[in-house]
Amino acid sequence: MLRRLLAALLASTIMAFALPLAAEDCVDAGQTTISVVTLNLYHDKADWPKRRMLIAEAFNRLKPDAIVLQEVIQTEATENQAEWLARQIGYAYQFVSVDPPERIQRYGNALLTPHPILLRDETRLEPLEDSRTAGLLRIDIHGVPVNIYATHLHHTAEGAAIRTQQLGDLTAFIALTSGDAPSIVGGDFNTVADALELEPLRAGFTDSFGTLHPDAGPDTTTLNRAWFDAPKRIDHIFFETARFEPVSSKILFTEPDAEGTWASDHHGVLSVFRIIDTNGSSER
Repeated sequence: MLRRLLAALLASTIMAFALPLAAEDCVDAGQTTISVVTLNLYHDKADWPKRRMLIAEAFNRLKPDAIVLQEVIQTEATENQAEWLARQIGYAYQFVSVDPPERIQRYGNALLTPHPILLRDETRLEPLEDSRTAGLLRIDIHGVPVNIYATHLHHTAEGAAIRTQQLGDLTAFIALTSGDAPSIVGGDFNTVADALELEPLRAGFTDSFGTLHPDAGPDTTTLNRAWFDAPKRIDHIFFETARFEPVSSKILFTEPDAEGTWASDHHGVLSVFRIIDTNGSSER
């Protein structure tokens, strides 16, 4: 009887170890990884005081290494949203706007991180009247410098030419500021990852979600269907192809809370990467 029991226990143990592991479980403890979230905040619409609590709670739970935000606003009645979120989760932040600092109402993008900041930079994207920007934080990930870029491109369906122009400015900004550090670009691109206007970025960068979910169907969306009629995945995290290995990627904030409150009119994206050194092996 004892022999049969031990054999059964051994068989169950072998079966447990034979089960497939999730991507997150396959990360070697000695490898350097970085997790990045992008989210369009929908500025201060739709009960921001309530929505912000959902977002802060999720960020506190996920503890990403970097957060990229779009449609960040401050007004006389609303504290800068990035500043408020950063304070709630204990992160540093950078807010990038075309509006001058002395203005009470400002609108733009932001980056948040709990890690040491090695460099801050920003630029405006042409055409200037579209009020678009790109921001940069170079952060220290356990001794490895990594560039995190944030952007938000033109929004109209017929605006591909404008996005092409903005993408040209963005890639020029990356080339000018990236140095030797590997780079990740997150934001609301207002178009699908394989759109023609994003081709200059795809020359050196790869869409993390699309890479890990090649069979994602046409219903896959980062536009919240509570606001938008058609599904579309327009919020992306692109990684420098030769410098990172994507580990996992998922869409966030896909359900409202118990009272029906959504975090935003967009869903967020969370991607995790292994950092690869220039010799092609994982950083340690």
